[in-house]
Amino acid sequence: MKKKLKVYSMAALASLMFATPALACDIDGLGKSDYEYDENASYRYGDEGMNEIPVMEGSKNFKFLNESAAVPLQTSDAGLPVTGADVYAHKGYAYMGTHRLGSGSNEGVRVFDMKDPSNPVEVAKFGDDMPGTWQEKIIVKSVNTPHFKGDLAVVSVQRFSGAAEKVGTAIYDVTDPTNPVELGFWETPEAHLNGGGTHELYLTTQGNRALLLAANSGSYRRSGGAIHDFVIVDVSNPSEPEELYQFDPKSVLPNVDNNYRFVDEHGQTRSISVHSVIADTTGKYAYLSAWDMGTVILDISDPENPEYVGRTSYEKEVQGAAHSAALAKGGNVLIETREVFNPTRHGYEQGFGYVRIYDIKDKSNPKLISTFQTDNSANMIQAYPGFTVHDPKVQGNTLFLSHYFDGVRIVDITDPSKPEEIGAYVPEKSNIWGVFAHRNYILASDMESGLKVLQRTGNGNNGNSKK
Repeated sequence: MKKKLKVYSMAALASLMFATPALACDIDGLGKSDYEYDENASYRYGDEGMNEIPVMEGSKNFKFLNESAAVPLQTSDAGLPVTGADVYAHKGYAYMGTHRLGSGSNEGVRVFDMKDPSNPVEVAKFGDDMPGTWQEKIIVKSVNTPHFKGDLAVVSVQRFSGAAEKVGTAIYDVTDPTNPVELGFWETPEAHLNGGGTHELYLTTQGNRALLLAANSGSYRRSGGAIHDFVIVDVSNPSEPEELYQFDPKSVLPNVDNNYRFVDEHGQTRSISVHSVIADTTGKYAYLSAWDMGTVILDISDPENPEYVGRTSYEKEVQGAAHSAALAKGGNVLIETREVFNPTRHGYEQGFGYVRIYDIKDKSNPKLISTFQTDNSANMIQAYPGFTVHDPKVQGNTLFLSHYFDGVRIVDITDPSKPEEIGAYVPEKSNIWGVFAHRNYILASDMESGLKVLQRTGNGNNGNSKK
């Protein structure tokens, strides 16, 4: 299937120049030149959702791909719109975070019963009792520790106003998803600073231990060095989280300054900000998306004393911006997404952010084997957040990508050295933040219009089919 270039009407393209911006991932502590744009760039804000021509295309296993449901988030108590953030699924329930835009208030996490994927039902809301904060990311895992057995949820809590009393990570019992119960809170020392808290996170297990991997993007700068951007926290006893380890980039790069900046081997000034983190299925390795430092691989089998293994790096003309990661081929292939908002940054290649795929059989020496970039990401030169790739998820040999104005992209990585797009879903006024494949459906979170559900049908004629 060919990638789509002419998806956008002339009217939609014209609106790039004038509309109000809709903020995407926010990274505190980075200056203009660090955070993907500079004053000399040809750069404009975009509409809340760019395209006026919905796209639904597929081939191979995704030939008959349909939108089976589109559920707007319920408005705030004040009747104001709510802006969606990331989406996750566990045991037939979808969990959708909310952004600080929209109502401008703490709207927490929304829970949907996905028993009928064509009719998701919102059954609970939690994390909405912390004024001045927003809840972007949620991870749910089944854990069994001496202190807790059931389904545990960790939720990122970030500050957006002075009303925030604490920021960091909230921990919930969601064994009954219709009745979430807060169990504990791990706090970062930034509640009264500008920004702060855990930006993204992950939850993994090691035997009877549960570990929170917290990516506190920009915390080192904001806190004056009081806390690093990546922290491992033992949450085996959810009511008493215990900090185990902080990652100091200076232990890997000797020329990192106190602003988390360094000069690479090409003479480029780079910036570090641990934006996101995942672990492999064994809980042995953690993969830190550390912006211009690349994807940092740590052996966390001893979580009190992790060991640095390796990292990805960039050619001189490639903007870094390692945003998120996913693993494929039994953990031997790394998918790295780079959230580049400025396609015309001086001194770098033209284009929004795209995917880099690495062979990591030798984790001490990741080898770039391919890239994947949509036509719009390569050729458009205006809009915000625009056509950059955002988050990756992998199911078998299929890579799912959220792509803001470029919607959801589905890529065959049977041969990771030759990724092939086999599906595209770009709803009207697309602004897709997250994507998640679960059971027989694909979830997508649209910042403006809420939860989307995609399914494959037997003949392509019935978008509500549950085959």
